[in-house]
Amino acid sequence: MRSLLFVPADAEKKLAKAMECGADAVIVDLEDSIAADRKDAARTAAAEFVAAVSEWPSRPRILVRVNGLDTGLTDQDLDVVIPARPDGIMLPKAEGGPAVMHLDAKLAVREAVAGLSDGHVAVYAIATETAHALFVAGSYRGASRRLAGLTWGAEDLSVDLGAEANRDDDGRFLDAFRLARTLCLAAAASAKVQAIDTVAVDFRDEAKLWRECEEARRDGFTGKMAIHPDQIGPINAVFTPDPAQVAKAKAIVAAFAAQPGAGVVGLDGVMYDRPHLVRALALLARAKEIDETA
Repeated sequence: MRSLLFVPADAEKKLAKAMECGADAVIVDLEDSIAADRKDAARTAAAEFVAAVSEWPSRPRILVRVNGLDTGLTDQDLDVVIPARPDGIMLPKAEGGPAVMHLDAKLAVREAVAGLSDGHVAVYAIATETAHALFVAGSYRGASRRLAGLTWGAEDLSVDLGAEANRDDDGRFLDAFRLARTLCLAAAASAKVQAIDTVAVDFRDEAKLWRECEEARRDGFTGKMAIHPDQIGPINAVFTPDPAQVAKAKAIVAAFAAQPGAGVVGLDGVMYDRPHLVRALALLARAKEIDETA
């Protein structure tokens, strides 16, 4: 998934628009965008929406962001939305592998009750929203076969840290939040799941969005979350391998295939070793998946 768009669960018109904006995933939000006195109504709206679109032959993936495990609301969220067959659950304020295992157990029970296959619902965890989460970011590996992606957040973390800001005057993240970003990236690589970059909150500043996307792709993220449909085009463009990248990757793979067992190959005057081959294969696999789901 290159682009994942947050939409409040009780915003019917926004949900309809989200389905047509080109996002690879729509995140139906039951957490931050829903006031406490609207939670019950939002759950019902989320379930109705997910059930209505789940059988569409061509659609973005549908995730539901539930309320965090420490709120006491997670079970109610899952009871209502799992029978509607979402593709995944996004867990906010996750604190390492134990949180994912806890959610896994809850999902297994509800899948069985709803007649869904075991593991139907994937898990995407927001791995950096509390200070404690930073210290357990390395514990996601092997926590659950459901875990499909890790992302990170700066807004809740800034509150937990007592920080006055999380970005500088140029819109770049400050040190504590760059650490969180790096820990998320490393945690995803360790767990062998997708690394997804956080949102760009100033959705009107397209130049900063492009910069954030390009820096994220450079560092190893393969997708980014969004809060406005206008952000989807730039995100998809940056995280889609361009023809030149694909051509180079194919050439590297072909060069190694022509010399079985070689540890290093030469191509256009440049030497490439096995890590370059692994990177090329990963890029081609990502390009193929994007092409197949387009």
